[in-house]
Amino acid sequence: MRRENQSHMSEFLLLGLPIQPEHQGVFFALFLGMYLTTVLGNLLIILLIRLDPHLQTPMYFFLSHLALSDVSFSTVTVPKMLIDMQTEYKSIPYAGCIAQMYFFIFFTDLDNFLLTSMAYDRYVAICHPLHYTTIMRGGLCTLLVTVSWILSCVSALCHTLLLAQLSFCAESTIPHFFCDLSALLKLSCSDTSLNELVIFTVGLAVIILPLMCILVSYGLIGTTILKVPSTKGIFKTLSTCGSHLSVVSLYYGTIIGLYFVPSSGTSHDKDIIASVIYTVVTPLLNPFIYSLRNRDMKGALEKLFHKAAVLSQ
Repeated sequence: MRRENQSHMSEFLLLGLPIQPEHQGVFFALFLGMYLTTVLGNLLIILLIRLDPHLQTPMYFFLSHLALSDVSFSTVTVPKMLIDMQTEYKSIPYAGCIAQMYFFIFFTDLDNFLLTSMAYDRYVAICHPLHYTTIMRGGLCTLLVTVSWILSCVSALCHTLLLAQLSFCAESTIPHFFCDLSALLKLSCSDTSLNELVIFTVGLAVIILPLMCILVSYGLIGTTILKVPSTKGIFKTLSTCGSHLSVVSLYYGTIIGLYFVPSSGTSHDKDIIASVIYTVVTPLLNPFIYSLRNRDMKGALEKLFHKAAVLSQ
């Protein structure tokens, strides 16, 4: 097979979603609506947290960063996917492909760390309520978010630099709707054993370890609320934890199943569906699960609409 060095690779071809041509219009409208809802919903969360003094708490501080990450996460892949659904030649420049892969990994890892920080915040609030303000002070929250951004950047940069050392074959077709790292490795003519080792080891650090921390946090939360005599308090806490854990299960389940469970060569469609779930569906659900079902967030939203109505008169 003819080899072509990656520095001379001008572009890649994306096969896109496995959708029949006659259904392209319906799915385009569906994904466009979901993307716009994701962007508007998460930006609304950020606006409310910035404007309402009652939302200046550690939980909403983490939530604002999660909302920003979700907007960016979806923007990395969905707009390009929508454009490709309307064009016949689904190409992406080499530099654009590498950049898309970098930011995809970056915001994936950032979500992992932010979800872990939110779980720790809930653990302190429920298990150590008397010391909550002392433990979850502004400096610690800022430190957790800063470390999350730095670690995500280092992780994504590590994968990107290793990929830049590889050579690619003449085949440039990616059976996906975005530049996925595993798909790019399959196109390489070089030895990718080091890349696969880093994927596994770094994956343990940025996916498995945060997941274990979340599970431990909620295990301790569960132990604490079982000691609470108030049935109402138990159900309220379980409702909050259940919403968080449902998104965590959906988010981590698809990632682990996609990158850590061996798949056959004929499972491209299943991999793409799993990718759609955590790139499109999960960021869409986060505003509803974390905020719109929250009493404080609803109150802030009502105040914003009331001020807008007064100003418009």
